[in-house]
Parts: sequence; C-alpha cells; structure tokens
Amino acid sequence: MKRPLRPEEHRLWSVVAATLHPLPGRHTAVAPPEGETAAPVAPPPAKAPGLKPPPGKMPPKTKAPGPAPAAPPRPAASWPGPDLIEPNRHHRIVRERDPIAARLDLHGLTYDAARATLDAFLLRAWDEGHRAVLVITGKGSRGTGDGALRRATPEWLAAAHLRSIVAGVSEAHRRHGGGGALYVALKRKPRG
Repeated sequence: MKRPLRPEEHRLWSVVAATLHPLPGRHTAVAPPEGETAAPVAPPPAKAPGLKPPPGKMPPKTKAPGPAPAAPPRPAASWPGPDLIEPNRHHRIVRERDPIAARLDLHGLTYDAARATLDAFLLRAWDEGHRAVLVITGKGSRGTGDGALRRATPEWLAAAHLRSIVAGVSEAHRRHGGGGALYVALKRKPRG
C-alpha cells in the first residue's frame, strides 16, 4: 500500500501541478491547509482482463499515437566506413537529379589491385569535379554481400588520405547494383 503524502510533499506537488493545464474533466490537486494531512488517494479500480464495460458505458476512444518521425539512417556501430550520404543527396542520386558521373567496377581485381584502383579512381573523379560516383564491388561469390571487396571498400573509403574528398557513402539502389554497389558522394573541389 502506498503511504499518504506528507503536507510539504503535497504542497510541492501543487506548485508543480499549477504550472500545467489539466485535461478536460480533470482538476489539479489543491494543497491542504497548514497543519492538516492530505487524505490518501485511492487508486483506480483495476480492470479484470477480458471484461467489457456494460453497454452504453463505453470508455472514450483515444487516438493512437502516430508513428515516430523517421530519422535519417545512421551508420551502425559496426559500420567501418565514412558517414552515410545525407538523405536528400542520396535521393537526388537515386533519382538521377545528381547524376552518377563515373563508375568503377572492381570485379575480378585482387585485394591490393582493387584498393589502388579505387584510390586512383576517386582522386581523378574529385579532380575532374564530379560529385557522385558509383563503385561496383559485387556481392561476393555466394551473392550474400559478404565478399572480401564488399567488406573492405567502406574501410578503404574511410582512409585518412580520402577523408578530404569523400563526403559520404551509401548502398546503391537496386537498379544501380543494390547490395553489390556503393554510391560515393564527393566533396566540392575548392576553387583556386
């Protein structure tokens, strides 16, 4: 059983409750006069599971809370690569309003050759002023997305020497290769 509120607790709660606006049909608690104790408040009767209210005594319907606003996707804790592309920019790339200026296919390359080719490709694309490129890694030998190049590419894109040119990375849309390809957003080249 709950203990009754002490007068100072009830007064403090009244001060807090006075700053709020009660719902229609409700009222705020009033502090008892000095020297009196607050009467204990009985808890509302518990509903028995499976019982329905009598006809004509239906409780008012409450509006169910809507879905929470969608937050932009964030990299998972295990994501080894750079930040994800901003959602609006990703949408522009998918819809081809921000065109994919160049494509690189890493199929058939060894691990070391793929890394060197990727570095050279990104530096050249950034130097030419491209803003979005597509890097095709493939999904691996079994098509499960766990191929060596697929796993390593985000790590390579997060390398210190590429941080100044790579703005973000995200998985490509299905029509551009889906899980076997990555969009790479490049930063603007400084004028001068």
